[in-house]
Amino acid sequence: MSDYSDYELEREANIAKNRALLATLDVTADLPPPKKREKTAQPTAKPVQAANKTKREKQAPPPVRQSVRLRKPVVDPNESVAKKRKREKEEEERRAMEEEERLEAEEKARQVKKPRHYDLDLQDVAQELEPNELSSLRSTFTTAVQTVYPKRVGDPDDLVIEENAKEKAAVAELREKLGNLKVVSRAKVTQERVYSAAYHPDPTKDLIFFGDNHGALSIWDARAPTEDVTDADDDVSAAADETAGTSWRMQLHWPASSRSSITSIKFDPVDAHSVFTSAYDCTVRKLSFTSGISTEVFSMDDTLITCIDLPAAGNELWISDAAGGLTHLDLREDRSKARWYQVSDKKVGTVSINPTAPHYLVAASNSHAMRLWDTRKLRDIEVDTDGERENPNDFDQDIITDYLGSPKGKGCLRAEWRHGKSVSSAYWDPKGKYIVSTCYDDLIRSWDFSGSILKSNTTFPSSRPFSQLRHDCQTGRWVTVFKAQWSPNPDYYPHFTIGNMKRSLDIYSGRGELVARLADPTKISAVQAVTCSHPSVVDRVASGNASGRCVLWGPPNL
Repeated sequence: MSDYSDYELEREANIAKNRALLATLDVTADLPPPKKREKTAQPTAKPVQAANKTKREKQAPPPVRQSVRLRKPVVDPNESVAKKRKREKEEEERRAMEEEERLEAEEKARQVKKPRHYDLDLQDVAQELEPNELSSLRSTFTTAVQTVYPKRVGDPDDLVIEENAKEKAAVAELREKLGNLKVVSRAKVTQERVYSAAYHPDPTKDLIFFGDNHGALSIWDARAPTEDVTDADDDVSAAADETAGTSWRMQLHWPASSRSSITSIKFDPVDAHSVFTSAYDCTVRKLSFTSGISTEVFSMDDTLITCIDLPAAGNELWISDAAGGLTHLDLREDRSKARWYQVSDKKVGTVSINPTAPHYLVAASNSHAMRLWDTRKLRDIEVDTDGERENPNDFDQDIITDYLGSPKGKGCLRAEWRHGKSVSSAYWDPKGKYIVSTCYDDLIRSWDFSGSILKSNTTFPSSRPFSQLRHDCQTGRWVTVFKAQWSPNPDYYPHFTIGNMKRSLDIYSGRGELVARLADPTKISAVQAVTCSHPSVVDRVASGNASGRCVLWGPPNL
């Protein structure tokens, strides 16, 4: 179909005829040049998508405004008194009905913005999925629960970080395994910014869970067969031999806005048959792969939950929040018995439990401090039995400070290390010997707790980190904060992954040596901010960026 109307075609013909006539008369005139028909723009390539594409809900058009004068009914000046009364009664009923509808709509809008505290089935959280996609997701869950995958914990006496031949050989083995990793799969797993990630321990699959900043949990089977692969919107190109895998998106936390960003993802350490998620909607939920039911485990009133962690036994849960608190919840008891400890005057961003000595936990906060706590001492704080506090299981900062200064609280705070700026994360390695922290002062620090330090009952000796390396942590507002993540695989030399503002994924040894820098400018043009590693297979790493695109790194021959 022509882009020109009949009028424009006739006008162009007349101009051409007049130009020819003037040329025969040898007369020049300033006639408009003939229009060049613009070429139709070629459609841009679509992003690489997983097999199951998420559907965006269409927003209803805004209501059309109408003046009050036009809304008024036309009144007959000769109407009778009876008709007038009838008309006024109908108008009053109409106004009452409109007011009732308005109040009902406002109440629905308020309910939409509130978290959902009830149990949710897969059909509730995966409404975007077609029936065949939902069936495929249930099938994936069924496969995942056929084998038990307990959390693997390393031996703290297995390897001590020292400058010797054994250590050099272990680092060399890591370089050989990780140095040649390539992009083997990439896909647009979610429409929002990736905020957290976790790798399922099944060694036969690459099942990666991504939480975004709108409360959705996306499950990506990265090497599942796909029918087609198309180019990316923010990537340069897409190789034809790549796979996009299959993904499913579930709206676990509510509302679907930045008020529900999923802050951490943890698998059940006993069997990996369920997944725990925490979010800014002030809730912690547990999704069972066996039943397909998402249950609320814990909730707080208007306090953002920033991180969760579970010990290897799986019967406890530690929760950090934006009010500077740590909450201990025994999953075998009612959640009303949870105890809250305010250990900082500012937000505690992460909490991490020592896998081999679960009574030690490390907390990173915005107060420029990383603190190591002995939870056995925290639990010795007496509960208020006199009713002086609103919640007898809450211990504010004044109570914690008084307790630390008492003889009974000696050794509760085992260590405190000041950083230059806010500490964004601090985690124990799978052997329970080393801690790595990231900070806004652009330093990554590592600590070594080998030997008899953890076995002592007193405050740890003040010590500087054994490793400090420069790393740009200024991610800004639109890129998820960098957090150094240990590889949960205890069979290899301790190493961790972290994003890089130069669009690479960096892997460092526990001593701070650069083991590998994974990058591919032809396929990746965004910052790989969120990273995670396979708990059982060392040469599997995944990353995600702010556009919801995720990448699987593996051997070239995978």
